Amino acid sequence: MEAFTSGLLALEQALQRMLALVSPLTQTETIPLEQAAGRITAMDITSPLDVPAFANAAMDGYAVRMADLVSSEAPLPVAGKAFAGNPFPFVGDWPAGSCIRIMTGAPVPPGTEAVIMQEYAEADTHGVRFTHPAKIGQNIRLAGEDIQCGARVLPAGCALGPARLPLLASLGIAKVTVIRRLRVAVFSTGDELQRIGQPLQAGQIYDTNRFAVRLMLEKLGCDILDLGIIRDDPVALSEAFQRADSEADLIISSGGVSVGEADYTKQILDNIGDIHFWKLAIKPGKPFAFGKLRQAWFCGLPGNPVSAAVTFYQLVQPLIAQLSGHSQWHFPPRQRVKAASALKKTPGRLDFQRGIVSRNAHGDLEVQATGHQGSHIFSSFSLGNCFIVLEAERGAVAAGEWVEIEPFNALLGE
Repeated sequence: MEAFTSGLLALEQALQRMLALVSPLTQTETIPLEQAAGRITAMDITSPLDVPAFANAAMDGYAVRMADLVSSEAPLPVAGKAFAGNPFPFVGDWPAGSCIRIMTGAPVPPGTEAVIMQEYAEADTHGVRFTHPAKIGQNIRLAGEDIQCGARVLPAGCALGPARLPLLASLGIAKVTVIRRLRVAVFSTGDELQRIGQPLQAGQIYDTNRFAVRLMLEKLGCDILDLGIIRDDPVALSEAFQRADSEADLIISSGGVSVGEADYTKQILDNIGDIHFWKLAIKPGKPFAFGKLRQAWFCGLPGNPVSAAVTFYQLVQPLIAQLSGHSQWHFPPRQRVKAASALKKTPGRLDFQRGIVSRNAHGDLEVQATGHQGSHIFSSFSLGNCFIVLEAERGAVAAGEWVEIEPFNALLGE
């Protein structure tokens, strides 16, 4: 396969090539509905019943037949009552020249042609007189009007959550077949890294990348194999890669893929797989590696925290969606808004600056940068709610110019 060791690859090209290579998992499992939040449907789900299951009243009022309304100007006596869960008891027609008091959701008695809402009725001891004319079918919800038995209610490849699981519950579906969770191995490389919570030695920094990647993987519903920090040792690194390759579907490392890193990292990967070392035409996040080991796919993130987060968001997130079978996944639509203040930029690479989009005093959307945009300033994510996406050829942006923003999705949003 073609190696990209020189030049810069456009982000869109990199993502297209990644997604063209990977196929969704095929293994499935059937689980209780209560355990299905965040899972991806493995097949179309069809309704086992009509919704509503029976014709019912859409309003509190009176069930009537048109002939009874026409035949007499006298008030119609009330022949009975119908409530949700306690329907009108007669199986056959109710007495001619009468109506039935009915509540919202109650099954309409046989022969009902309309339900007149109670606001259009005047009741006394003699019966009910209606102040507005009735139309056939008014205020009646027909059986199967919402969902018909056998109709597809959810397609394969959609994520199950609070908007969809109650729908399945309303149909009496107790179990659902989903694609198994993606298994992801994650580790960081570098002698300079220290575990969070341990005292820093001279020249050390905390391993925030692995922590951030774990959090994002948990949000994406993956099973995680955390291999910790791998020191700059070829034997330890080789063992980590081989273990991850044997146990995971995807391997994510951070560090070790930039120009100037130890040559044995690339040598190990070349020995056990087919790897592209890409230099992407984006900022932050130029160094990024993607490929296939003997069994698992591999993504190598940059060592700088912001670079790692941006490349995970823009490249690894859609890759995981495809591997997981989430066919309906997409980035939030981009929007054009005005820059509230000047933005620094040098032409050459697509720039993902972290921004804060809000409405100004006139009610118009505008965006400003979170502050310094260095690839080590991770606080920019905690302050921001969007990416300011500046074209590769674009230079500095003046206040008031139009720019494109990409709102954070749930992966980075709170």
